[in-house]
This record gives sequence, C-alpha cells and structure tokens, in this order.
Amino acid sequence: MPVRTVGVEEEFLIVDRATGRPRAVGGLVLDASGDAPDMTTELQREQIETGTTPCATLADLGTDLRTARAAAVAAAAEVGVAIAPLATSPVPVEPTLSSSRRYVEMGRRFGLTVSEELTCGCHVHVAIDDADEGVAALDRIRPWLAPLLALSTNSPFWQGADSGYASYRSQVWSRWPTAGPYAPFGSAAVYRELVDTLVATDTVIDEGMVYFDARLSRRHPTLEVRVADVCLLPEDAVLVAALVRGLVETAVREWRDGEPADPVRTEVLRLAAWRAARSGTDGVLLDPATWRPAPAGAVLEALVAHVRPALEDANDLDTVRDLLAAVLARGTGAARQRAEYERSGDPAAVVRACLA
Repeated sequence: MPVRTVGVEEEFLIVDRATGRPRAVGGLVLDASGDAPDMTTELQREQIETGTTPCATLADLGTDLRTARAAAVAAAAEVGVAIAPLATSPVPVEPTLSSSRRYVEMGRRFGLTVSEELTCGCHVHVAIDDADEGVAALDRIRPWLAPLLALSTNSPFWQGADSGYASYRSQVWSRWPTAGPYAPFGSAAVYRELVDTLVATDTVIDEGMVYFDARLSRRHPTLEVRVADVCLLPEDAVLVAALVRGLVETAVREWRDGEPADPVRTEVLRLAAWRAARSGTDGVLLDPATWRPAPAGAVLEALVAHVRPALEDANDLDTVRDLLAAVLARGTGAARQRAEYERSGDPAAVVRACLA
C-alpha cells in the first residue's frame, strides 16, 4: 500500500546566546536565510518558523528536520543571535508584534491575548485524498491528541517562573476563541459549514485563525495536527509525526470499515488535554479506553498498539518503539529544562543548555 507523506512545521524562539532573552529580529533572520525553503516569520518578531518537505520515510523526515533547523541556526548566526527549540521563553520577555496588516489587526481585536502570545508549536501535516477522508480522520483521532501533547511537552517556564505545567504553551494557546478540542463533525459538509460560520461571526479574521487541535489545512491537501509543543530534540518531532501519520491512517481504515468515531464529549477531551499539559509523561494521563487515569507510559504504549498495523505497513514500528522508549527514559524537553534549572537556578542557563 502507498504510504501517506508527512511533513512538519516547527516554530522557534530567536534568542540572545548569552542572556537567553528573546530578540525581535525575525525579519532579519528571514532575510539572512537567503534561499532556505519554507522559512517564515511569525506572530511575534521573536519567532521564526521552518518547514520540511512531504516525506514518505521517517529517515527522510529526520534529515529534513535537521536540515531546516540547521538553516535557521545559520541564518540566525548571521544576525548575531541563536535559535532555541523552546515552546515558551524561560527568561521574562515582552513580545514584539510583527508588522503585517493581519497581525496588527489580530493585536487590535484580541488585546492581551496577542500581547502575551509568544509560544512555539509543532504542526504535523499528513496527506489525505480529499476532505471527506480528512474529516473522517479528524473525528476518529480526537481521543489520542492529548497523549501526543504529553509526549511533546517543552514549556514549563513562563516569565521567568516555573508554571507548574509541562506544557504551559497549551494553556496560553487556549485563550484563542477557536483553540482546543473539537466535537465530531460527521461529514466534510458539516466541517465546511462550521468553519464558514466561525469566520462569518467576524470574531476571527480568517480561516487561518480556526485553531482546532487538528484541522484540514487551508493551503495543502493535508490533515494538520497542531496540538504539540515544538520539541527540544528533532527525534522527538519525528516520533510525534510518526504517531500522527499512524493515527490518520488507522482512522481512515476504521472509517472505510464502517466503524463509528468515539462519541466522547469535548468536555472530557479538555480534561484530558489539561492533564497532559500539567504533567507530560511524568504523571498520569486519561486512558482513551476508559477515560480514567492511567500511567503516562501505559497510555502511550496503548497509543502505539492502537496504530500498530499502520506503523507496520509504513515500516515505522521499530523506530517508534525505540524513540518512545528513549523519551520515557530521559524525559521530555520540559523535564530536561527543569533539571537544568534545578542545577543552575538561572533561566538564562536553561536557554543556553537547550541551545547546546
């Protein structure tokens, strides 16, 4: 069977290498990137975004991720700054809004939500045949998005203090009016009608501001999962992408076989996402089989079991098992950031360690 292609977009902080403080030079970094493909500025000038090509194998995806990161690092060095794979800044910062007309309008409409919104995510795109297939997959991957967040957690600090969360990015992100878990759609027509209604309320500016945890891409023939923090290590991003591809393929197969989507309510999914953000892989998650607490490792193993046939068909199973075992052994980016802070007591040292 043909394997669905998968691509990853990553957002990064632009920081001063010595102080760790975010620097508002995104436009200069983009200019210095020259012909680097798929690099763009973001909402705040202290950010840059990179993207991979659509990849059929995890080996190619890993190479593309490292190449994109290296291009961003090289461009930043030309400007005298560094690229930090951190989902929030450990060092206090007052973000600087980018000057595009769209972002200025977002600032006018959403006030403090925009003023404080300096967060970096990881967005995974998986190829779909059409909107019907994509919406069928959206409906069926819902229970497993919170475990993906737990696996990627990389934002324990906010304005110089430990937030108490493994992913505080997800808490900040939830302030947007369209962000977070979603109810089942049932059909592409219903999905389209809902998106059109949200835009027609004149609350969000355009379809790009429909910030569901997963959605149909408006620019590519893909399903886009947006729940993850940007990962500290590229191999963790590969793991998240592999599991997302496995989830989409599994969901489409279930749809073709006539299996209904889990009718779990959105309120329960919000609780699951909160638990994932709070403790990452270090505590308990909600098990989609029972919607009761279970050890994070057990829930993530259940996720792998759920998508195992799809992973086997893509020759991804061994890689996913190895990468998952590595994360569970060493901890996510959030755990590594906290370990450095416990050692040094210095938020800037946390940034420097992550740059290394």
